[in-house]
Amino acid sequence: MGENPRARKIADRIHEITVHALEREVKDPRLGFVTITDVRMTGDLQHASIFYTVYGTDEEREETAKALTSAKGLVRREIGKGISLRLTPTIEFILDALPENAASIEHLLDEARVRDLEAQRAAAAADYAGDADPYKKPRELDED
Repeated sequence: MGENPRARKIADRIHEITVHALEREVKDPRLGFVTITDVRMTGDLQHASIFYTVYGTDEEREETAKALTSAKGLVRREIGKGISLRLTPTIEFILDALPENAASIEHLLDEARVRDLEAQRAAAAADYAGDADPYKKPRELDED
């Protein structure tokens, strides 16, 4: 079953409003370098999950999570002003594991590159197990 197009439009609008609210309205010094990566809505438009990433250490991530939790009411109020729904959806901030996943994928790709180079070196130095040309050739008849 496909995604609800109305939910996607509202999620995009919530994304814009959240970014604007965090830039302009929230004055919490604990709020670090936050990037809102995605917003997902439930099908009934009653709940929005807002995914974010934070540039910094684990301690900065924790402080930013606390700041976002305390700013949840302000952000929800701004969302209520900015969208035309009968009920303002509840929001939840979720730390996106995107950077960690990207780092692990990059590590796996580096490992694959090293193994490919090793295989190329082994293939270059390899000798044939039997004849260089293992295919049967027609017999050459002697002119006797």
